[in-house]
Amino acid sequence: MTDAVPPVLIFVVGALLLPVIPGRFKSAWMLLIPVVGFLNLLCLGVGTHFEINFLDYHLVLGRVDKLSLLFAYVFHLISFIAILYALHVKDTLQQVMGLLYAGSALGAIFSGDLFSFFIFWEMLTVCSIFLIWARRTEAALGAGFRYLLVHAAGGLCLLAGIVIHVNQTGSIQFDYLGLNGPGSYFIFLGFGLNCAWPLLHPWLTDSYPEATITGTIFLSAFTTKVAVYALARGFPGTEVLIWIGAIMTGFPIFYAVIENDLRRVLAYSLVNQVGFMVCGIGIGTALAINGAVCHAFNDILFKGLLFMSMGAVMYRTGKINGTDLGGLYRTMPLTCIFCMVGAASISAFPLFSGFVSKSMVMDAAASGHMRIVWFILLFASAGVFHHAGIKIPYFAFFSHDSGMRPKEAPIHMLLAMGIAAFLCIFIGVYPAPLYALLPYPVDYVPYTAPHVVGQTQLLFFSALAFTLLLRAGIYPAEIRCINLDADWFYRKGGKVFFLIFDRFLNGLNRFCDRVFLKGIVGTLCTVFKDIAARLALVVMVNVWLLMGLRGERLKTKKLDLYSDMMGGTVPIGIGAGVSTLFLVLIFIFT
Repeated sequence: MTDAVPPVLIFVVGALLLPVIPGRFKSAWMLLIPVVGFLNLLCLGVGTHFEINFLDYHLVLGRVDKLSLLFAYVFHLISFIAILYALHVKDTLQQVMGLLYAGSALGAIFSGDLFSFFIFWEMLTVCSIFLIWARRTEAALGAGFRYLLVHAAGGLCLLAGIVIHVNQTGSIQFDYLGLNGPGSYFIFLGFGLNCAWPLLHPWLTDSYPEATITGTIFLSAFTTKVAVYALARGFPGTEVLIWIGAIMTGFPIFYAVIENDLRRVLAYSLVNQVGFMVCGIGIGTALAINGAVCHAFNDILFKGLLFMSMGAVMYRTGKINGTDLGGLYRTMPLTCIFCMVGAASISAFPLFSGFVSKSMVMDAAASGHMRIVWFILLFASAGVFHHAGIKIPYFAFFSHDSGMRPKEAPIHMLLAMGIAAFLCIFIGVYPAPLYALLPYPVDYVPYTAPHVVGQTQLLFFSALAFTLLLRAGIYPAEIRCINLDADWFYRKGGKVFFLIFDRFLNGLNRFCDRVFLKGIVGTLCTVFKDIAARLALVVMVNVWLLMGLRGERLKTKKLDLYSDMMGGTVPIGIGAGVSTLFLVLIFIFT
């Protein structure tokens, strides 16, 4: 197993060589990168690899265990699917950044030390920003800058925590950290920001819907999942995560129900699903950790499938708002079917992938007698069926007839969606291969009568509630609007902050310019620019008067002397006199 190379290296080198690959070979080159990367992954044995001594620190670029391998497998898988989906894209910027983004995620999960992890963590931020800006719209530009500012703050928070932690412990090893000091709290907060914790989440719902159609597939797969991995590695069993995760599962439902932009609905749904993972990590038992990382694996696939189906709709129609769509099942039947598979998976319907992972987290909460947490997760499971399981396919493909008759999605998009849909069903029907990859031994059986009957009842009653609310006109109508989220405070607050400091600092600047530059300094400049000439005139005019010079001769002498002094030419007599005076003063005062 010595023939392997760092997994990140394959993606980075492949991305850097991509611009020089001839156009007709670029697609094959991009598809080959995750395939070669996966084969390289099979050559990596469990243990530590690619160790480097840098200054006084020991860096590990290849810490391989079941946790990092699970994320590595799904990152390679979704990279291949996303690249296949994006074969029609000819934008080299998107292609390069997508590969670097995937490589950065792999570098992060295989990092065995905090410094290496931080480097790849920041690479994730940089690459993801370009996938947002690549859409080249004013909204994408603004969202990208806000994304940059938020993640820069999170990165600085993480760096501060790492520096404090290393200073306190002397170790840069990235293993269990726990909340045991200021450094760990800063690291915890840095991870949480990328995890889209409540109140810190708007960067996700603001930016992902503004990214390119294909860029959103990459974005949904890597940033939050690397953060989930980091929490599972550094903070398993941290109780505060239970409540953070529970809140994450609940509050996005209310935003998703009233949201018109269907990609933004999926962005809120992404926060909701990450909440299940965070809650499981907080519970910290073997069953809960297995459920959290298993659900991360499944979420990457079914959330990617949902984003791909909405991307195909957007690609063919140019629209993504629920008010503008409807009736597309007539001409996009395959996309509609794939979307419904993703919807069934995210809703944890039996025989679909979400069922075999989400139920593990809920059972872990029930086993720990966390009744309130279990009830919140149950409510969130019903809610996600409303906004993602029903709302997305209903308003996009059914609902009212929009009158649009677009073509079916291109074949490469259908293939990508087909692969993801197949995996969603395969894992739901036969979860054993996925369970074998989980960090702890699995004796969990998802398909028991209580699990199946309970979840089926929940989903059917949720569907009934949706139908009744819709028929009664109580369900929130799809309307063109702007929904205010927690980012309202820093958007408006930022403008107020800028306005206050603009008025204060620029006012202070104008005051200093008026008083000091144009006042005191200006006056002194006026006085001292010809003071030597004026002093010379004071002395020499009296001398000339004593010599009897008057009238025009005196005036001419004064003008000549002033002109000579301002030009830097001092008459010999005056120079000699000044030198003599200088020597006399030295003699007197010494």
